[in-house]
Amino acid sequence: MISPPVPASLKNGFMAHFVIDLLFAVPLFLFPQAFLSLLGWQSVDPFATRIAAAALFGIGIESFLGRNASIHTYKNMLNLKIIWSGAAVAGIALSMIQSSYPASFGQWLLLVTFIGFHLLWVYWRLKIRRL
Repeated sequence: MISPPVPASLKNGFMAHFVIDLLFAVPLFLFPQAFLSLLGWQSVDPFATRIAAAALFGIGIESFLGRNASIHTYKNMLNLKIIWSGAAVAGIALSMIQSSYPASFGQWLLLVTFIGFHLLWVYWRLKIRRL
């Protein structure tokens, strides 16, 4: 059975995800305190920040490595991205609600970014569910 082609716009979304993940992962991994301070964080745990960076590296780089995969592989990656982005949205929102500090620009930027990617991945997963 021949696998249907992966839509070019889905491939482009994966490549954009790769670039954005690396743009955040590299400074989070190498300079967590300096980078998050620029984004308005009041306190930074470098240990936890580097774990988050590792997840961004893993998901982002796999988006690049899997860019020529079959539609079935894309479905599995979309499942992972939906779970990751949904949990990130919930975690970020909960942290912002429970914080004693007002949410910084960086926190809002992260929340909006994860919401955007979550909606994009859900859209694509629903769109290709029958393929």
